[in-house]
Amino acid sequence: MRFRILSLLTAVALLGSAAPPPRYDTVLRGGTIYDGSGSAPFAGDVAILDGRIVAVARHVAGRGRRELDVSGLAIAPGFVNMLSWANESLIADGRGESDIRQGVTLEVMGEGESMGPWNAEMKRHEATRQADIRYPIAWTSLGDYLGFLERKGVSPNVASFVGATTIRVHELGEGDVDPNPRQLRRMRALVRQAMDEGAMGVGSSLIYAPATFAETPELTALAREAGRCGGLYISHIRDEGPKLLEAIDELIAISANSGAPAEIYHLKQAGRPNWGKIDAVVARIAAARARGQRITADMYTYVASATGLDAAIPIWAQAGGVEAWIARMREPAVRARILAEMRSPSQKSEDTNLVVKEPEKVLLLAFKNPALKPLTGKSLAEVARMRGKSAEETAIDLVIEDGTRIGVAYFIMNEDNVRRQIRLPWVSFGSDASAQAPEGVFLKSSTHPRAYGNFARLLGRYVRDEKLIPLQEAARRLAALPAHNLGIRDRGMLRAGYFADIAIFDPATIRDNATFERPQQFATGMRDVFVNGVQVIRDGAHTGATPGRFVRGPGWKKCPPT
Repeated sequence: MRFRILSLLTAVALLGSAAPPPRYDTVLRGGTIYDGSGSAPFAGDVAILDGRIVAVARHVAGRGRRELDVSGLAIAPGFVNMLSWANESLIADGRGESDIRQGVTLEVMGEGESMGPWNAEMKRHEATRQADIRYPIAWTSLGDYLGFLERKGVSPNVASFVGATTIRVHELGEGDVDPNPRQLRRMRALVRQAMDEGAMGVGSSLIYAPATFAETPELTALAREAGRCGGLYISHIRDEGPKLLEAIDELIAISANSGAPAEIYHLKQAGRPNWGKIDAVVARIAAARARGQRITADMYTYVASATGLDAAIPIWAQAGGVEAWIARMREPAVRARILAEMRSPSQKSEDTNLVVKEPEKVLLLAFKNPALKPLTGKSLAEVARMRGKSAEETAIDLVIEDGTRIGVAYFIMNEDNVRRQIRLPWVSFGSDASAQAPEGVFLKSSTHPRAYGNFARLLGRYVRDEKLIPLQEAARRLAALPAHNLGIRDRGMLRAGYFADIAIFDPATIRDNATFERPQQFATGMRDVFVNGVQVIRDGAHTGATPGRFVRGPGWKKCPPT
């Protein structure tokens, strides 16, 4: 009996001294925490359980099934790419490596065009216009598309604005027409439907056809529907050069008259004659904010834009879609008129000015026609010399031969203005590019280095090296600010209850490696990335995990009927 009692006492003692069971899935130990609020960083731990952050403290008691030593590294909320063109790239490769390796955990799409709502005619056009990445269109609405990505499996979270262009084409086609009252009611209903499905708001891209055919009242009506559902109006404004200030005034007016907050996509001053307008730009936005309007902007960290040759060719010629545009340019009389306008000082946009006067500053990035792909990476000036024609004639010929707008970069901005904008507290960041990898289908075309380096360039060049803003402010502007602007309440900060979207990097070594000569190079210095508590980057390499989710906007399932 005595032996049995001693045995029981020994067993109890042993049980009492056993380690307690793990309380967390993962604990990040000993990093420097930049929580996204903009407050001073502190050394501490972050605990993760069931995909969410459950503790952020100088020391988290208890232990995790996994314990990661992140001493000497920065721990920040995952970054929000406010202008992503990952629409198709995530279909081809759900890893989204060029962004995820920089700490991007949310891709926000929908600059003017979105992957729904599409009708049968739009689906037919989309199928025929696909270039390097080809895919069946198995969805109709924007919500269907984002749900498709989640089910397929993607590494980053995904969200989207509904495109004002997409809404317009759905009801009006691609011509230069105005909606009648009945058509506008249908367009507004489509916005409400998209908001109810989880869209973040309405996005427009007003320098391109057919988006440019939309007048201010039409855009205000669509923005009003988004605003009623808690959404944002976000715009590639109507002009970024000679009429830049008027274009900003239009955005501010749309916001005031619709009740929706508004954001300017990739804020810039395009063309040397317009570089000096930055003071007036900042003053206009500051005045609107002082009146109580929520006006913000985003930007990329480069002096070259990337778009298409369509930005340099008169808009009237592009009515009806790319097929009608190319057919017009084949007609000798129309071609002559287009060339005359491109050469006329009174008609030129800043992109046109580069094509005609400084074509060495126009870099050719993406073709669909295999016969033209060897021209990738050359300047328009080089190709014009090869063909013995003017640059503007060469631009027209290339569009006709390729059957697309052709992807190009325009070196059109000022470095000092880029630095000035980085300092503005209401500016967040977007790559205006896809999320890709230097392999497979992505090697068929080139890209702008912002696809691989936009966020790392901010942290390395402008924060660490040039000290334009402190790292805690960069973390706020990369995560909490855009999440707040989007109306997302449980992402964008390191805070208990928030989803565990986390970027862990070395502030001393993070850097962009992509250049215009060799753009398809990953950034370095980002050690680990978590999305919804799942590690997608480990020691700088992708784990293959695809835990990304469809992040829905504030109107999801509660957008009130008109």
